[in-house]
Amino acid sequence: MIRADKLLLFDIDGTLVDTEGAGLVALEAGFFNAFPFCREKAFPSLDLGGATDSSVVAFLFDHFAIENHGGHRDLFFDEYLLALDCCMREFRDRGKGRVLSGVPELLGRLEKCEDYLLGILTGNVEAGARLKLKHFDIDHYFGFGAFGTDHETRNGLGPIAIERAEVAVGKGFDPSKTIIIGDTLKDIACARAFDARVIAVATGGASEEMLESGSPDILLPNFADTAATIEAIDSLFTSD
Repeated sequence: MIRADKLLLFDIDGTLVDTEGAGLVALEAGFFNAFPFCREKAFPSLDLGGATDSSVVAFLFDHFAIENHGGHRDLFFDEYLLALDCCMREFRDRGKGRVLSGVPELLGRLEKCEDYLLGILTGNVEAGARLKLKHFDIDHYFGFGAFGTDHETRNGLGPIAIERAEVAVGKGFDPSKTIIIGDTLKDIACARAFDARVIAVATGGASEEMLESGSPDILLPNFADTAATIEAIDSLFTSD
């Protein structure tokens, strides 16, 4: 019987891991492999912080004047995932990419806490998210999640994550007992969109000052201090 009644939903890039650019390289390689006739036009700059893969694909299709339909999306994601696997391996061989400080210790401690259920809420397509988590050997902590092709906007992913948590363990979860943990203003907005709580961590591209402007419930510099991070998580439920 699952005791957990509190849900922790983690972002991936910039929160749990740093691929050091492998994802962006794979996006460009996968796109041009899928649509080689577009190579004559420069690949646009992308702001991936908190973006969903659905929104990125829509932007690219618009930029390159490609019809946005299922066949084209499937073709792109097939090529992107092949490129991502290749890039992650190449980056590892060059000593690039890492699990962020304190993450393995934090996940290990939280996994043993019967009050908490761990899940993923990410802009990555599911197969890409799984690939990244497995590459860094932290995939086993997460049995479910909401992903970047489940909804075009990140703000639509929270209710989907809750539904999948309920399916995974056979019990309901309330948004007020759900925490989004991420490194961007979009993670904060996502939490507010479905009345969840939010812990922002300044381990991605956003500074502490920028994240503070979004008024997260808690702002952490990183996860290096496992005890302090768990204390911060627990503190959001002390009044329940």
